[in-house]
Amino acid sequence: MANMIDPQNRVVRYCVEGMEREQEGRHEEALRLFMLAWDQSTDAFERSIAAHYVARHQSTPERALHWNQESLINADAAGDDRVQGFYPSLYLNMGKSHEDLGNLQDARRFYALAADRIDCLPEGRYADIVRSGVMNGMQRISNRSENES
Repeated sequence: MANMIDPQNRVVRYCVEGMEREQEGRHEEALRLFMLAWDQSTDAFERSIAAHYVARHQSTPERALHWNQESLINADAAGDDRVQGFYPSLYLNMGKSHEDLGNLQDARRFYALAADRIDCLPEGRYADIVRSGVMNGMQRISNRSENES
């Protein structure tokens, strides 16, 4: 996936700068850069990337779900090899958004979709993070389902 993303692309550069601001704890600046990436995006591929990062800085679970949906819709619209490595993370984020809203059935479905696609990621830290996120999400859903029974 990493080799499919052009580091010279302005949308990618804004997102990288935004991630740096996140690391520094400067979340308002990060969101401003991610929104700039969204505003500057010219196609579904770029919109998918930008929306993914915008979703991380939303003040409500409903807004996070909206932006995660935007990212997934645009990845589907791009429909080519450049976005295939995005899906495990996109589905994980959709699962978490639904979980946060108490939509456990939808959360379970998206976590399962993420689990089904993890093998498309190259082995390494990123795949481990996504895999751990999926396992943790499924465990939380299972615990919540048991507690609500």
